[in-house]
Amino acid sequence: MTTAEIEQILVVPTTVFHQCGHFQGFSGDTDRYLSRVLDSQVTDYLPRDKMEVDPSYKQLIPYCIFRHVDGDGNVSIFQYTRGKGQGETRLHAKCSIGIGGHISSIDADDNSPYNKGMQRELDEEVAIDCEFEQRCVGLINDDENEVGKVHLGVVHIFEVAAQAVTAKEVEIERAGFEPLESILKRVNQFETWSQICIEALFVK
Repeated sequence: MTTAEIEQILVVPTTVFHQCGHFQGFSGDTDRYLSRVLDSQVTDYLPRDKMEVDPSYKQLIPYCIFRHVDGDGNVSIFQYTRGKGQGETRLHAKCSIGIGGHISSIDADDNSPYNKGMQRELDEEVAIDCEFEQRCVGLINDDENEVGKVHLGVVHIFEVAAQAVTAKEVEIERAGFEPLESILKRVNQFETWSQICIEALFVK
């Protein structure tokens, strides 16, 4: 693969994140972090292959969760299993409640590369065939494993009016909405980021 073919992805120096206040797990203090870690004065687009093994940078990843609440107040969450074709090999066969991916240099021509990249990833991975409301609810940092050391997740909840989210990619396997109570019973089957979100957002 030539240099030109290597994906250039949005990253922020880990030191910048630490200056905002290091945390392990989940933080709902979006105001404290987002304006700084998404500031174009400190972010850069660097080769993905190098960033995957360089903890001096954090790759910025939108992590989108789809939640449906029916008329009786029953909560269901969109979940799936990561297939072998997905980019991060260290997460293959893990269950997940998060849809999203890297912000790429192809998104940099927009006034908000992060939002453009998030929408691009959503368009590539799922079809949302209902009305929804979206909000950013927090960030994930997990320095306790090799994947987490080089990533920083930005968590968005999509409140969907119906269970009308379907996978577009074959690598998003066994996808669909599952009752929250069922997910809680098998939480140890999920990737770490999903476990962190489930505990922070859905366990009362």
